[in-house]
Amino acid sequence: MAIHLTPAAVDRVRQFLASEPDALGLRFGVRRTGCSGWGYEVELARDERVGDSVSEFEGVRIYVDATSQPLVDGTTIDFVRKGLNHEFVFANPKAAAECGCGESFTTDADKAA
Repeated sequence: MAIHLTPAAVDRVRQFLASEPDALGLRFGVRRTGCSGWGYEVELARDERVGDSVSEFEGVRIYVDATSQPLVDGTTIDFVRKGLNHEFVFANPKAAAECGCGESFTTDADKAA
């Protein structure tokens, strides 16, 4: 599994982890939602779950559940500032299309189904 974080994303995740010393790392995955099918979920990992793939990037542990792993493998996570807003953004090579608002995506496998 290969999840990459930009320097800005590493800094932001480290800030979150510093404020939550019991957290193990970053939990990254997807859930069914939105107009395109899959939406990203990012939160602090508070436990390791059965089936999790665990990797480390720049000292940040990243936990991905078994369902999400094939859909997010190879994703680069960035943290960007847009005016007064701050958000994580995702460059996912598995995403064949995204909805107009950028909140959800679909894969080639979803299109074939």
